[in-house]
Amino acid sequence: MLSRLPFGTQKKIIIISFVALPLLLLLTFSYYPALELVRLSFTNWDGMSPDKDWVGFKNYHEVFSNSEIFGVFKHNVAYFVVGIVQNIAAIYFAVVLNGKLKGKYFFRLLLFLPYILNGVAVAYAFGYVFDTTNGSLNFVLGKAGLGSETSWLGTEKFVNYTLASIGFWRFMGFNMVIYLAALQSIPGDLYEAASIDGANKWQQFRFITLPNIYKIVELNLFLTVTGALEVFDLPFVLTNGGPAGASETFVMKILETAFQFNNYGLASAMSVVLLIGVVIVISIQRFFLSRKGD
Repeated sequence: MLSRLPFGTQKKIIIISFVALPLLLLLTFSYYPALELVRLSFTNWDGMSPDKDWVGFKNYHEVFSNSEIFGVFKHNVAYFVVGIVQNIAAIYFAVVLNGKLKGKYFFRLLLFLPYILNGVAVAYAFGYVFDTTNGSLNFVLGKAGLGSETSWLGTEKFVNYTLASIGFWRFMGFNMVIYLAALQSIPGDLYEAASIDGANKWQQFRFITLPNIYKIVELNLFLTVTGALEVFDLPFVLTNGGPAGASETFVMKILETAFQFNNYGLASAMSVVLLIGVVIVISIQRFFLSRKGD
């Protein structure tokens, strides 16, 4: 029956058929829950009662006025800082492993392997590494005469940086692979011409490599920022927000508000604030990077 229709009509039907199902799934599992989340953020729903009393902007006022809620965002700064260092390291290893290095495929695999490991398993493994009394890190430092009683996960000043360093180990290889793919798309003739003109390695990186991978840098920074704002698994498994809430993240606070205190209205408002925060940070990042790229 479809074959009897004009070619243009057949083409439209096929396109609509292929687009309809993904669009339906997107509306069902993304846009509708997002709109429902916004609606619930203006209520005091406890998660069980059929009554959802309208409270207006009361939940949002609570988010911004309560330092115990909004103040935990400062704990995410460590993940952002370490994420920037992670991207710099990923670019460095990508450049090195894109050259003529013996065994480079083995080193690529070695650096990428941590990314495919389960996040909870990685957290538990590093729990033994950072253990104060029996941890391997303190053992090595003790043998080197640098002290062996450091509480890496129990000190408020650097517990978040300790947790973020695990993310550095796990995700650096993933970013490296993305940068490596971008580097391999750059024509080798550009480097040959630059070498003939007397450009050194730094000048080649600055004027050839960096401009050609700029969009990939922007993509990885996007992933870094969103990951830093939405981190959950590492502090939840290793410290459960301790010591004294020093490593509690905003996502952990949302789950605590919803499932421990049964305040789904406030938790929904916190989720909307997180979403808006991500959009604002990403917009600022794109504004400055786009201007620099132009």
